[in-house]
Amino acid sequence: MTKLPPLMAKEMQDALIQGDGLNAERLASEALAAGISPITVMEEGFVPGLKRMGELFEAGDVFLPELMMAGEAMKAAVKVLGPAIKASGGKQTVRPVIVLGTVEGDIHEIGKNIVAIMLETAGFEVVDLGMNVKADAFVKAAKEHGASIIGASALLTTTMEHQKDIVEQARAANLKAKVIVGGAPVDQAWANSIGADGYAETAKDAVDLVARLLKGGGAT
Repeated sequence: MTKLPPLMAKEMQDALIQGDGLNAERLASEALAAGISPITVMEEGFVPGLKRMGELFEAGDVFLPELMMAGEAMKAAVKVLGPAIKASGGKQTVRPVIVLGTVEGDIHEIGKNIVAIMLETAGFEVVDLGMNVKADAFVKAAKEHGASIIGASALLTTTMEHQKDIVEQARAANLKAKVIVGGAPVDQAWANSIGADGYAETAKDAVDLVARLLKGGGAT
């Protein structure tokens, strides 16, 4: 099988870091034309670029707009590689699925969106339900996608109670998914009181928490 040349791999990573979707798409097409496996292109060419962007964001060297542009560039590459992976009958390495959303009655989602981007750059598959999401919708999505984690954000004290609803419905449905919570009025004491599996104050904390929970570790 044809290997991905180191120079091309670097160009793919640079395309993501620069948020250059056109170049990402071109490089993906060129790699496929050269007989390189689409899975190899994805995992050796583009995924490292996303991880690097996550590291730069955490270090404060790039900001949310750049991170979002990298995500769009990745989507451009996937537009080329996705059909090729399906056509070849191959599968990418299975990534843990995280269902995210802002709870019912709450339309704040900037923080949740940052968490989604950070999780994606860390290699997780994110199902973003958006805002004003009912508890049963979280549970339904977790079932449909085989989610490992449900993340529920609440930015208002009046909507925090819906995080408790999500925990209760997830338990009633015997979901294996862990439920984590966050948002401005939320803290660890609240998470403990409603039986959530974890609390994260920042986007970086959320990524670290998810990683610990998936490895079988505790919330702290």
